[in-house]
Amino acid sequence: MGRYGAELGRALIAAGGVAPGERAVDVGCGPGALTGELVALLGAPAVWAVDPSAPFAAACAERLPGVHVRVAHGEALPFDDNMFDRALAQLSINFMEHPEAGARELARVTRPGGTVTAAVWDYGGEMRLLRAFWTAAAALNPGAVDRDEARAMRFGTPPELAALLHDGGGLAEVEVAPAVVSADYDGIDDLFAPLESGVGPAGTYTLSLAPADRAALKAELARRLDVGSDPFTLTARAWVAVGTVA
Repeated sequence: MGRYGAELGRALIAAGGVAPGERAVDVGCGPGALTGELVALLGAPAVWAVDPSAPFAAACAERLPGVHVRVAHGEALPFDDNMFDRALAQLSINFMEHPEAGARELARVTRPGGTVTAAVWDYGGEMRLLRAFWTAAAALNPGAVDRDEARAMRFGTPPELAALLHDGGGLAEVEVAPAVVSADYDGIDDLFAPLESGVGPAGTYTLSLAPADRAALKAELARRLDVGSDPFTLTARAWVAVGTVA
């Protein structure tokens, strides 16, 4: 998923109205895809980043010297009220144990008139990789349907995501729009290798399979995506919600 990160990050920055001279925080930064785009616009001293994973936070700090990186959960941000002009959560808010608390924290640390921006994949629609993956998995094992992120993950539709920011975070003027990004792959082996290392819910499912079943899933995924050993590009749609702190 990291291959989509920089382009999606630029979409969040544009949607949230981030501008030079402001201070921003990336909540759930991972290794720093969005953080890096914020640094390119604002400069490292004006960017803060948090992630509950110490290895991810360390990777972000190493990659982007000068950024204020902290290990913290989104539901308990280690920052003062009204500290930032913009708070952003790229593909992280729906992974929080208590997303509503996370939305309130994003709003708390953002100044009045500032914006909170959050993105979630369109799991049930035009996130092509994940949609094809879970369709392929269910074709081979009907029980996989219960693991499908379109069913298992919350806030993957515009109404749900808007309600999270408005009702959960108390934000005003919440709007949701699509962002379509893309990623390049050298071939199906390049796409499937991260899944076999256990990345994300799809990777966890892949690792749970016996080798023969894993090979069958790889072949079915390639068939449904109509790809092979040659390079290809996939598009992915995320829903991006923006709300204003009253």
